[in-house]
Amino acid sequence: MSETELGEMGPVDYLCVEFPEGSLNGTALPLLMDLVDRQIIRVLDILFVRKEHGGGVTAFEHKEIDLSGFGAFQGAASGMLGGDDFRDIASVLEEGAAAVILVYENLWAAPLATTLRHNGAHLVAGGRIPVQALMAALDETEEAAEASLQGR
Repeated sequence: MSETELGEMGPVDYLCVEFPEGSLNGTALPLLMDLVDRQIIRVLDILFVRKEHGGGVTAFEHKEIDLSGFGAFQGAASGMLGGDDFRDIASVLEEGAAAVILVYENLWAAPLATTLRHNGAHLVAGGRIPVQALMAALDETEEAAEASLQGR
């Protein structure tokens, strides 16, 4: 990838999605393919792993499970996933679970990111708010509002 192409990329994120033993069945694949087809994301890397009973994490081919649609991502390997990632994944997965690690570019944000970079802007922080944390904050806000109304 050239420097020009890199300069025009959108933000790159990753996800590690755990599937309890026996639950990786491919039903979410059409939704992922829809994001790719609509050019909302571009998959840069996809890796399937399993945490063995004993703690080790091993990569496995999508051919080992019935996920025929994942063939669309054959060759998606950015080289960003490595040994440190396996150790990190091992620390969060339950024994016997499988996981899909997905590295993707947010194509929808590429024009904004490119313009910001050309203007000299720098990303200084980022993160993700889990839905559970958002729900808890909304519940807390609602409870405070109710308490305030009752106090009048």
